[in-house]
Formats: sequence, C-alpha cells, structure tokens
Amino acid sequence: MSIKPLNGEGYMVDVRPQGRQGRRIRKKFKTKAEAQQFERWIIATQNNKDWVAKPADQRALTELIELWFQHHGQNLKDGLKTVHKLRLMAAKMGDPKASQITKASFSDYRVLRLAEGKKAKTINLDQEKLGAVFSVLIELGHYHGEHPLKEMKKIKLPAQEMGFLTREEINSLLARLEGDQLKAVKLCLATGARWGEVVKLRREEVIGNKVTYLNTKNNKNRTVPISTELCAQITDSIQNDRLFANLNYRYIRDRIKEIAPNLPAGQAVHVLRHTFASHFMMNGGNILALQRILGHSSILQTMAYAHFAPDYLQDAVKFNPLIGNNNHE
Repeated sequence: MSIKPLNGEGYMVDVRPQGRQGRRIRKKFKTKAEAQQFERWIIATQNNKDWVAKPADQRALTELIELWFQHHGQNLKDGLKTVHKLRLMAAKMGDPKASQITKASFSDYRVLRLAEGKKAKTINLDQEKLGAVFSVLIELGHYHGEHPLKEMKKIKLPAQEMGFLTREEINSLLARLEGDQLKAVKLCLATGARWGEVVKLRREEVIGNKVTYLNTKNNKNRTVPISTELCAQITDSIQNDRLFANLNYRYIRDRIKEIAPNLPAGQAVHVLRHTFASHFMMNGGNILALQRILGHSSILQTMAYAHFAPDYLQDAVKFNPLIGNNNHE
C-alpha cells in the first residue's frame, strides 16, 4: 500500500485493502493530503473480512476537530467558540491519536481537570463537546471506528439551588434603577428573557405589545406579549436601532447583590429570569405555557419551577386514582 508522486501531476493512491490477493484500488489526486485521506478511508471501510481487525485510526485529535469544524462546526452559532475550546482540550490531553481516545483516557483527563480546580459541570460540557465531534464525524462518514465516549456517564452533579427575588426585593431593585437600566430589568421580569436577549433587542422587534426575541440560545425565535404600559415605556422616543443603548451589566449585578446578597453563586443577573418563572408558577401559571415563554426545548428544563405552583403537591391528593372509590377501602 502506498502513495506515489506523479512528477508534479499529483499523487496516485495504490492500495489492496484486503491483502495481496484482494482487489487493487488506484486513484489519482491533486494533493498529497487528499491522497492520504482517501487511503485512510479505503483502509477503514473496504476490508470486508469482518474477522480481521481493521487498522486503528492514527489521525490526531486535532485533525478530527478540524474535520468536524470544516463539515459541521463552522455552521453553528457558537462554532468558533466551540472549536477554540476543543483545540484547548486536545492540547491538554496531549493531542492523542484517535485510537488512543478511550473511556479510560478521558477519565484520566477528568481527574486532571478536577485537580486543576475545574468544576464538574465544566468537565461534563467538555465531554459533550468531544462526544459530539465523534458523533458528527461518524454520521457524515468521516470516522469509522467505535464512538470512544459512547455510553460513558458524566460526573453526577448535585441539584442546583434555584434563587429568585421576592416581591419586596423586586420593588427595592426597581427603586434603585432608572433610565435604560430600569426599562431593561422590567422587561426581563415581565418576559423571563435572558439578559443577552434584552441587550440586543431592537425597536422593530417590539410590535403590537409583543416582544420577539431572535436568534436565541437554542437558535429559535419566540414572542412574548407585554402590557401596553410597559410597551410604551420601553419604546418611548425610540424610532429604530437598539432599544437600550446604555446598559451596564456590572451595575445591574451589583444592585441585585445589594438587595439579595445570599443568592446562589453564579446566578447574578440571570436571577431575573428565575424570578419571572418562579412568580409565574406561584401565581397559578401553566407549566406548558411557561415552557413556551422561556423557550425551553424540553419540558424537563421547565419542571425545575413546577414546585412553585401553589397546588403542586396537593394535586396528588385531589387527582389520585382512588378518588371516587372510597367504598372499596
């Protein structure tokens, strides 16, 4: 098996993937890189002798990452950010060959990252990203080995505490704000929007007392109605372009910490979204409606707020199958 240069006219792949007595395959390519990629593909896929071990994939992890980015990642909303993290991950792992990536080797990587002080949630996200590289390449026919992380369990995380502001804290926060800061916070509390969605909101996305958030975290648009009064407040004198030109994340975060210093770590301004959802359920809102308002792709995400419903547990008494059958006790 070999790749032969053709005196400046490209390269010839000349292989017999099934051995000396097997079928000979020859194909010409303009570049050596294309020829090498074809040779690897032939070796990995054209051996029909299932009892003979197929050659291990000798490509480096970085090569697989670049292949993933070329065929899939560059089309993702956060593709550049993701590929950057994958490259850092590969460097941290020593840029192993594909055949060297196993559950055991990734377990060693997790131990290393934990020792460096990284949170388990961050390491689980690393596992998701690397697993997605193999899943995509397998689906597209660019990787022919077994998925090395398939069925590997993630680090189990404790249930995250859900913080929210009380009515008194909400009033105190609003009293400390003015201008765009006040309007933006009100909109978060009225629609459950993420701070980043409100920051980039434009005038043309608020029509008829409805706010439409575009290009959201899950790449879906969603529309949420607001009151006539709030609509007038946030659009007053704004003809086009961004609704809130003078927002300061750190200022809002510091005001929230002043009125609610004991919120769970890491929630900060995101607590406005939790506050909307929590009060929505406490006031009798429907969990399915909340899912649509928040833009959750799965009801399981929204169920984190279900316990705020005033009759959440009482429904077990009201609607269990023994109701109406007491005479059989």
